[in-house]
Amino acid sequence: MALSLKPYCLVVLFLFWISLNALVSDVGAAGGCGRTPIRSAAASLSPCLGAARNARAKVPPACCAKVGALLRTSPRCLCAILLSPLAKQAGIMPGIAIAIPKKCNIRNRQAGKKCGRYTVP
Repeated sequence: MALSLKPYCLVVLFLFWISLNALVSDVGAAGGCGRTPIRSAAASLSPCLGAARNARAKVPPACCAKVGALLRTSPRCLCAILLSPLAKQAGIMPGIAIAIPKKCNIRNRQAGKKCGRYTVP
């Protein structure tokens, strides 16, 4: 009797999205995401949740696409999200999550820049 993990993952992502919208107020995080509310920008990165919690987790292609798009349009936004209270509430580890752009081989990742106490690899 094998259980499929796909429905479980969808439920977890749905609950994450609901909690993100319910628990997080519009935090500007010093305007790091421009006109986009930080919670909307963070919700768009939901495919990255597993990789942002576990350094050994494989980064899904959907995550790489979302992070790449975010870095092209608003490079400071990723840092603002990682340092926001909502990241902490979601169990995101900034020291792990900051390496996602490198794992995705994103060229415009601003290597060497600081994000709080973390340095972009």
